[in-house]
Amino acid sequence: MRVLVATTNQHKAREFQRLFTGDILEVRTPAEWGLPPLTVEETGATFAANALTKARAYASAYRIPALADDSGIRVDALAGAPGVRSARFGRPDLDDEGRARYLLDCLKGISGCDRGAHYVCALALVVPGEDPLVVEGKWYGRVAEQYLEGGTGFGYDPVFLIPSLGEPVSRLTPAEKDALGHRGKAARRLMAAMTTR
Repeated sequence: MRVLVATTNQHKAREFQRLFTGDILEVRTPAEWGLPPLTVEETGATFAANALTKARAYASAYRIPALADDSGIRVDALAGAPGVRSARFGRPDLDDEGRARYLLDCLKGISGCDRGAHYVCALALVVPGEDPLVVEGKWYGRVAEQYLEGGTGFGYDPVFLIPSLGEPVSRLTPAEKDALGHRGKAARRLMAAMTTR
């Protein structure tokens, strides 16, 4: 099934195209389909609510199956923040690196054992005329003590450390990230849900 992935984030689009290669979903970005991207406000209180809102908006506007995600980082010492505001954390002018460094500033004085965090990815698939599917994947780790330069990650990857690997997510290979990460887990749950409905 060809599916429109409701994102303009090329990093996420590439991850989804890798994750669903060879599966029953063939994901395409709005640009690949020659469609203008939509502006959809993320006002939900949960990742799942935001993902479903985006998928419904794209499926309704273009009358084709749509896949959307909402993802971010939840930090234990910040009572789960930034959570659904991960992409808007801190000042409005901050980019990915600025938000990651702002997160480090928020955790100054908090020791390593109290810097627990996890990534969350909610995926929603909306096929016109069918009930939507919504799944979630989580990836547990902790926030590093400093911004770790280099690597291929994006978002909070340079400050999200996987203690069992001794590396930040930004230094993992795409294959490692797909196998271990929150988007990979969510993608596999979505495929399982599709085959059992």
